[in-house]
Amino acid sequence: MHILNIAGYRFVSLDNIEILRETLLEQCKKHALKGTILLSREGINISLAGTTENIHSIIQILNHDERLADIRFHMTHSAFQPFKRLKVKLKKEIITMRKPQANPIELRAPSISPEAFKQWLDEKKDITILDTRNDYEVRFGTFAGAVNLKIDDFVQFPSASTAIGKNKPIVMFCTGGIRCEKAALYMLSEGYADVYQLDGGILGYFNKVGGAHYQGECFVFDERVSVDPNLEHKGTVQCRACLGPVTASETQLPTYVPGVSCPSCAG
Repeated sequence: MHILNIAGYRFVSLDNIEILRETLLEQCKKHALKGTILLSREGINISLAGTTENIHSIIQILNHDERLADIRFHMTHSAFQPFKRLKVKLKKEIITMRKPQANPIELRAPSISPEAFKQWLDEKKDITILDTRNDYEVRFGTFAGAVNLKIDDFVQFPSASTAIGKNKPIVMFCTGGIRCEKAALYMLSEGYADVYQLDGGILGYFNKVGGAHYQGECFVFDERVSVDPNLEHKGTVQCRACLGPVTASETQLPTYVPGVSCPSCAG
Protein backbone atom coordinates (compact mmCIF):
# COMPACT_ATOMS: atom_id res chain seq x y z
CA MET A 1 0.00 0.00 0.00
CA HIS A 2 1.25 3.48 -0.86
CA ILE A 3 -0.19 6.26 1.28
CA LEU A 4 0.19 10.02 0.84
CA ASN A 5 0.05 12.05 4.07
CA ILE A 6 -0.70 15.77 4.07
CA ALA A 7 -0.53 18.30 6.90
CA GLY A 8 -1.37 21.98 6.59
CA TYR A 9 -3.26 24.87 8.10
CA ARG A 10 -4.60 28.31 7.38
CA PHE A 11 -5.63 31.12 9.70
CA VAL A 12 -8.63 32.71 8.02
CA SER A 13 -11.98 34.00 9.21
CA LEU A 14 -14.55 31.24 8.69
CA ASP A 15 -18.30 31.40 9.15
CA ASN A 16 -20.88 28.62 8.86
CA ILE A 17 -18.30 26.16 10.16
CA GLU A 18 -21.03 23.65 11.00
CA ILE A 19 -21.97 23.44 7.32
CA LEU A 20 -18.32 23.31 6.30
CA ARG A 21 -17.76 20.47 8.74
CA GLU A 22 -20.51 18.37 7.19
CA THR A 23 -19.24 19.05 3.66
CA LEU A 24 -15.65 18.07 4.50
CA LEU A 25 -16.75 15.02 6.48
CA GLU A 26 -18.85 13.81 3.55
CA GLN A 27 -16.06 14.36 1.02
CA CYS A 28 -13.39 12.72 3.18
CA LYS A 29 -15.59 9.67 3.67
CA LYS A 30 -16.33 9.56 -0.05
CA HIS A 31 -12.61 9.51 -0.79
CA ALA A 32 -11.76 6.98 1.95
CA LEU A 33 -9.50 9.39 3.83
CA LYS A 34 -8.52 9.13 7.47
CA GLY A 35 -7.04 11.71 9.81
CA THR A 36 -8.18 14.88 11.53
CA ILE A 37 -9.55 18.22 10.40
CA LEU A 38 -10.00 20.95 13.01
CA LEU A 39 -12.29 23.84 12.18
CA SER A 40 -12.87 27.07 14.06
CA ARG A 41 -13.79 30.64 13.30
CA GLU A 42 -10.05 31.36 13.12
CA GLY A 43 -9.26 28.80 10.43
CA ILE A 44 -8.53 25.18 9.55
CA ASN A 45 -5.90 22.60 10.57
CA ILE A 46 -5.65 19.49 8.37
CA SER A 47 -3.87 16.14 8.78
CA LEU A 48 -5.12 13.51 6.32
CA ALA A 49 -3.88 10.33 4.68
CA GLY A 50 -5.07 8.22 1.77
CA THR A 51 -4.21 7.16 -1.73
CA THR A 52 -2.43 9.76 -3.84
CA GLU A 53 -5.45 10.10 -6.13
CA ASN A 54 -7.89 10.63 -3.28
CA ILE A 55 -5.64 13.09 -1.45
CA HIS A 56 -5.32 15.21 -4.58
CA SER A 57 -9.10 15.06 -4.97
CA ILE A 58 -9.68 16.55 -1.52
CA ILE A 59 -7.07 19.25 -2.23
CA GLN A 60 -9.02 20.16 -5.39
CA ILE A 61 -12.21 20.36 -3.34
CA LEU A 62 -10.52 22.69 -0.83
CA ASN A 63 -9.25 24.83 -3.72
CA HIS A 64 -12.83 25.47 -4.85
CA ASP A 65 -13.34 27.46 -1.62
CA GLU A 66 -11.37 30.71 -1.98
CA ARG A 67 -10.85 30.82 1.79
CA LEU A 68 -9.10 27.45 1.70
CA ALA A 69 -7.47 27.58 -1.73
CA ASP A 70 -3.75 26.89 -2.16
CA ILE A 71 -3.03 25.82 1.41
CA ARG A 72 0.62 24.84 1.64
CA PHE A 73 0.78 21.19 2.64
CA HIS A 74 3.64 19.14 4.00
CA MET A 75 3.53 15.90 2.02
CA THR A 76 5.09 12.65 3.20
CA HIS A 77 4.68 9.02 2.19
CA SER A 78 4.14 5.85 4.16
CA ALA A 79 3.65 2.16 3.49
CA PHE A 80 0.57 2.01 5.74
CA GLN A 81 -2.41 4.14 6.74
CA PRO A 82 -1.11 6.08 9.78
CA PHE A 83 -4.55 7.11 11.09
CA LYS A 84 -7.12 4.81 12.66
CA ARG A 85 -10.18 6.91 11.92
CA LEU A 86 -11.53 10.13 10.42
CA LYS A 87 -12.42 13.09 12.64
CA VAL A 88 -13.71 16.51 11.57
CA LYS A 89 -14.07 18.58 14.73
CA LEU A 90 -15.24 22.07 15.65
CA LYS A 91 -12.96 23.93 18.07
CA LYS A 92 -12.68 27.39 19.61
CA GLU A 93 -9.09 27.58 18.29
CA ILE A 94 -7.32 25.39 15.75
CA ILE A 95 -4.27 25.58 18.01
CA THR A 96 -5.23 26.40 21.58
CA MET A 97 -3.35 29.22 23.29
CA ARG A 98 -6.11 31.35 24.87
CA LYS A 99 -4.27 34.61 24.14
CA PRO A 100 -6.47 36.80 21.90
CA GLN A 101 -3.61 39.24 21.31
CA ALA A 102 -1.92 36.51 19.26
CA ASN A 103 -4.24 36.65 16.27
CA PRO A 104 -2.65 35.30 13.06
CA ILE A 105 -5.70 36.29 11.02
CA GLU A 106 -4.74 39.95 11.46
CA LEU A 107 -0.93 39.75 11.50
CA ARG A 108 1.94 37.37 10.83
CA ALA A 109 5.23 37.59 12.71
CA PRO A 110 8.48 37.68 10.72
CA SER A 111 9.63 34.31 9.42
CA ILE A 112 12.99 32.85 8.43
CA SER A 113 13.42 30.35 5.61
CA PRO A 114 15.01 26.95 6.27
CA GLU A 115 17.92 27.94 4.04
CA ALA A 116 18.58 31.17 5.95
CA PHE A 117 18.19 29.43 9.32
CA LYS A 118 20.70 26.77 8.31
CA GLN A 119 23.12 29.50 7.27
CA TRP A 120 22.76 31.19 10.67
CA LEU A 121 23.48 27.84 12.33
CA ASP A 122 26.44 27.21 10.01
CA GLU A 123 27.81 30.62 10.96
CA LYS A 124 27.15 30.00 14.68
CA LYS A 125 25.16 33.21 14.85
CA ASP A 126 24.41 34.28 18.42
CA ILE A 127 20.69 33.52 18.61
CA THR A 128 18.23 31.83 20.93
CA ILE A 129 16.79 28.71 19.28
CA LEU A 130 13.41 28.10 20.88
CA ASP A 131 11.47 24.84 20.67
CA THR A 132 7.78 25.61 21.20
CA ARG A 133 6.67 21.96 21.35
CA ASN A 134 5.71 19.82 24.30
CA ASP A 135 8.48 18.14 26.28
CA TYR A 136 7.67 14.61 25.10
CA GLU A 137 7.93 15.77 21.47
CA VAL A 138 11.31 17.39 22.12
CA ARG A 139 12.63 14.10 23.49
CA PHE A 140 12.31 12.53 20.03
CA GLY A 141 14.61 15.13 18.52
CA THR A 142 15.34 18.85 18.24
CA PHE A 143 17.86 21.33 16.90
CA ALA A 144 21.25 21.31 18.59
CA GLY A 145 21.32 23.93 21.34
CA ALA A 146 17.58 24.58 21.29
CA VAL A 147 15.82 25.71 24.47
CA ASN A 148 13.26 23.22 25.76
CA LEU A 149 10.63 24.97 27.87
CA LYS A 150 9.53 21.56 29.25
CA ILE A 151 5.85 22.28 28.80
CA ASP A 152 3.17 19.58 28.80
CA ASP A 153 0.69 21.54 26.71
CA PHE A 154 0.95 24.52 24.35
CA VAL A 155 -1.32 26.61 26.59
CA GLN A 156 1.64 26.72 29.03
CA PHE A 157 3.86 28.45 26.48
CA PRO A 158 3.03 32.07 27.49
CA SER A 159 4.02 31.56 31.13
CA ALA A 160 7.04 29.37 30.32
CA SER A 161 8.38 31.80 27.72
CA THR A 162 9.05 34.45 30.37
CA ALA A 163 12.31 32.58 31.07
CA ILE A 164 13.64 33.59 27.63
CA GLY A 165 15.92 36.62 27.57
CA LYS A 166 15.32 39.60 25.31
CA ASN A 167 18.95 40.39 24.56
CA LYS A 168 19.38 38.48 21.28
CA PRO A 169 17.35 37.32 18.26
CA ILE A 170 14.97 34.41 18.79
CA VAL A 171 14.22 31.78 16.16
CA MET A 172 11.36 29.54 17.21
CA PHE A 173 10.14 26.35 15.61
CA CYS A 174 7.56 23.59 15.90
CA THR A 175 6.54 20.56 13.84
CA GLY A 176 4.87 22.24 10.86
CA GLY A 177 4.67 25.91 11.79
CA ILE A 178 1.19 26.36 13.25
CA ARG A 179 2.17 26.80 16.91
CA CYS A 180 4.77 29.43 16.05
CA GLU A 181 2.16 31.51 14.23
CA LYS A 182 0.71 32.31 17.66
CA ALA A 183 3.83 31.94 19.80
CA ALA A 184 5.80 34.50 17.80
CA LEU A 185 2.97 37.04 17.90
CA TYR A 186 2.57 36.52 21.63
CA MET A 187 6.27 37.15 22.28
CA LEU A 188 6.20 40.28 20.14
CA SER A 189 3.24 41.52 22.19
CA GLU A 190 5.33 40.94 25.33
CA GLY A 191 8.16 43.19 24.18
CA TYR A 192 10.46 40.73 22.43
CA ALA A 193 11.67 42.83 19.52
CA ASP A 194 13.63 40.35 17.39
CA VAL A 195 11.51 37.21 16.90
CA TYR A 196 11.38 34.88 13.90
CA GLN A 197 9.36 31.76 13.20
CA LEU A 198 10.93 28.96 11.14
CA ASP A 199 8.90 28.89 7.95
CA GLY A 200 7.31 25.46 7.54
CA GLY A 201 8.61 24.21 10.88
CA ILE A 202 10.80 21.13 11.25
CA LEU A 203 9.09 19.28 8.42
CA GLY A 204 9.68 22.19 6.07
CA TYR A 205 13.31 22.35 7.17
CA PHE A 206 13.79 18.63 6.50
CA ASN A 207 12.24 19.03 3.06
CA LYS A 208 14.40 22.01 2.10
CA VAL A 209 17.80 21.36 3.68
CA GLY A 210 17.71 17.93 5.33
CA GLY A 211 18.85 17.19 8.86
CA ALA A 212 21.77 19.61 9.27
CA HIS A 213 22.03 20.76 12.92
CA TYR A 214 19.05 18.59 13.89
CA GLN A 215 19.49 15.73 16.34
CA GLY A 216 17.13 12.76 16.28
CA GLU A 217 13.71 12.45 14.65
CA CYS A 218 10.59 14.60 14.52
CA PHE A 219 7.51 13.52 16.45
CA VAL A 220 4.33 13.44 14.35
CA PHE A 221 0.76 13.03 15.52
CA ASP A 222 -0.15 9.75 13.85
CA GLU A 223 0.66 6.05 14.03
CA ARG A 224 4.11 6.60 12.47
CA VAL A 225 5.04 8.37 15.73
CA SER A 226 8.09 10.07 14.18
CA VAL A 227 9.96 10.65 10.92
CA ASP A 228 13.66 11.12 10.25
CA PRO A 229 15.23 14.01 8.27
CA ASN A 230 14.47 12.06 5.07
CA LEU A 231 10.78 12.23 6.12
CA GLU A 232 10.74 8.45 6.51
CA HIS A 233 9.35 6.30 9.32
CA LYS A 234 12.14 4.21 10.86
CA GLY A 235 10.16 2.12 13.35
CA THR A 236 10.55 4.33 16.42
CA VAL A 237 7.62 3.92 18.80
CA GLN A 238 6.45 5.88 21.81
CA CYS A 239 6.66 4.47 25.31
CA ARG A 240 3.18 4.63 26.80
CA ALA A 241 4.64 4.93 30.29
CA CYS A 242 7.05 7.88 29.94
CA LEU A 243 5.97 9.08 26.44
CA GLY A 244 9.57 9.04 25.25
CA PRO A 245 11.01 7.50 22.08
CA VAL A 246 11.92 3.83 21.75
CA THR A 247 13.96 2.96 18.67
CA ALA A 248 13.29 -0.19 16.67
CA SER A 249 16.37 -1.87 18.17
CA GLU A 250 15.38 -0.86 21.71
CA THR A 251 12.03 -2.60 21.32
CA GLN A 252 13.98 -5.88 21.33
CA LEU A 253 15.45 -5.25 24.78
CA PRO A 254 13.95 -6.95 27.86
CA THR A 255 13.40 -3.56 29.52
CA TYR A 256 10.87 -2.66 26.82
CA VAL A 257 7.46 -3.85 27.96
CA PRO A 258 4.68 -2.24 25.89
CA GLY A 259 2.52 -0.02 28.08
CA VAL A 260 4.75 -0.60 31.11
CA SER A 261 8.35 0.53 30.54
CA CYS A 262 11.14 1.23 28.07
CA PRO A 263 14.95 1.32 28.39
CA SER A 264 14.75 5.00 29.44
CA CYS A 265 12.23 4.60 32.26
CA ALA A 266 12.54 0.98 33.40
CA GLY A 267 13.25 0.81 37.10
